Amino acid sequence: MSEPQTVVDALAEFDRLVEVGVGRRTDVAAALAERGCAVTATDVYERDVPDGVEFVVDDVTDPDPEVYADADAVYALNCPPELHRAVVDVADAAGAACVFTTLGGDQPAVSVERRTVEADTLYVARR
Repeated sequence: MSEPQTVVDALAEFDRLVEVGVGRRTDVAAALAERGCAVTATDVYERDVPDGVEFVVDDVTDPDPEVYADADAVYALNCPPELHRAVVDVADAAGAACVFTTLGGDQPAVSVERRTVEADTLYVARR
């Protein structure tokens, strides 16, 4: 039996990604950049990000479409339900896949396909 795929493994299938709400959790963005993915991290506050990761201040509820325009995928980690629709909307406008995880027991507030990964569930809202 093979090891379960990690969040990074699943996201590394995409060449260009935008992480919504990176906060201080930069490990996934860093791991994706190390695998050769182009990663842009966003947050409503200025954040330090690892080398190889671009950072842009952006609010997904009032987004700058240019931030997401070239993305193959938009993802959010520990995304609260009140932001699920906004994340899907920016991905949809960019023609990008949309993938997110939730906080604890929060259920998705949008229609999704569930994908089990190591120690988590990825919610695929847009392929």
